[in-house]
Amino acid sequence: MRQRTLGAQGLEVSAIGYGAMGLTMAYGPGDEDAGLAAVRRAYELGVTFFDTAELYGMGTGSNEILIGRALKDFRDDVVIATKFGFALEGGQLRGLDSRPENIRRVADDSLRHLGTDHIDVLYQHRVDPDVPIEDVAGTVKELIDAGKVRYFGLSEAGPQTIRRAHAVQPVSVLQTEYSLFERDAEELFPTLDELGVGFVAYSPLGRGFITGTAKPAGEYDATDMRNTDPRWQPGNFEKNVEAVGRLGEFAAAKGITVPQLALAWLLAQGGHIVPIPGTRSVARIEENCAAADITLTDADLAALRDILPTGGFGARYAGGNTPTWV
Repeated sequence: MRQRTLGAQGLEVSAIGYGAMGLTMAYGPGDEDAGLAAVRRAYELGVTFFDTAELYGMGTGSNEILIGRALKDFRDDVVIATKFGFALEGGQLRGLDSRPENIRRVADDSLRHLGTDHIDVLYQHRVDPDVPIEDVAGTVKELIDAGKVRYFGLSEAGPQTIRRAHAVQPVSVLQTEYSLFERDAEELFPTLDELGVGFVAYSPLGRGFITGTAKPAGEYDATDMRNTDPRWQPGNFEKNVEAVGRLGEFAAAKGITVPQLALAWLLAQGGHIVPIPGTRSVARIEENCAAADITLTDADLAALRDILPTGGFGARYAGGNTPTWV
């Protein structure tokens, strides 16, 4: 698979990465064996960028442990990213926590859970308004200087925060939701281009809606976040299904699938962009990876703008939980 460089510090990764959140949370009960098989198949197909987080194990380390097990035989050939920034207690999310002492603790826990001596990319998972971003960047700089971390990343941060962090420790990558369904991140691109920051697109398939397998809210396992996702609610759901149907017709005419079309569209938005689709299915891994070889023409991109001029229908998160960028 072709490689891309994220940021001016030289972070090189595969054009398509792998997002591990769904292995242990948010999309119903996990399957450890299926997760191991999916991650290893991704590596076989050239994926070298794997994304996990403390949050995905709700403080137990389960997601990082699974990723560490899956990648242990080729650890030196891959880039592993993980994240800090939440207060987790007794398996419950208690809020944000990017205090320096918590960053250090989470980094050490992640190293242990992953079974590695360094974290390739360490992200602040969400901006903590109670901790100056300079303190966050300074703490990650200490970890980089100590050899525990290689690159610094932010997630769901705005231009002012990125600039302030970058002045203390260069930010190599910003991770934020971005897909045919979600375009708001495009307003951040001028800042990223100016500072030389790469971009990682999470939920690049619209939390699965763009795969064409979406069911109405209420038809998923009780632990599945899509039951409350605004895009799955009546009114929005029908409009999004119709849009995916039009994408399907377009993709079929090109001899590809809708997920491949969506990932190829993301790759066409700039050489500094890497999507990280997640799945527990080996077949889906194979489908997603094939998108790296698809080139869309200017006419294709224009046609896709006609289908979804500004993205999908419905907010990103329920209950006003969409991050505010500063």
